[in-house]
Amino acid sequence: MAVCQEFGLESENAAIPKIAYGFAGGIGNSGSVCGAVVGGVMAIGLKLGRADTMEGMLQNLGVAREFRRRFEAEMGHIGCRELTGLDLTAEVDLAQLMNSDIPKKVCFPAVSAAYRLAVELLRETE
Repeated sequence: MAVCQEFGLESENAAIPKIAYGFAGGIGNSGSVCGAVVGGVMAIGLKLGRADTMEGMLQNLGVAREFRRRFEAEMGHIGCRELTGLDLTAEVDLAQLMNSDIPKKVCFPAVSAAYRLAVELLRETE
């Protein structure tokens, strides 16, 4: 949503936060791909759109691939389980997450990195 605001893209009825909600905790707390990574890729897709040619499509996919590469280089991983060190499908680990500074140390920086990297890459493509 922040990338949309940065580039003046519209989101009717607050659809983006509603669509993205299920990505928290690595897709429904499964520990899979970090929701910040998914959000960054979604933002890139919203800005670049679907290309009309195979060349354009491959170029746009390359931007998403580079986003993933840069995020992983900066954060060390793209998976929520690896980033947090917790199995969020286990109640004990979920409780540990909620009662710790892990969101402040891991999740907030991941969201910040995803936003910054998506904006940087989109600016590079302009």
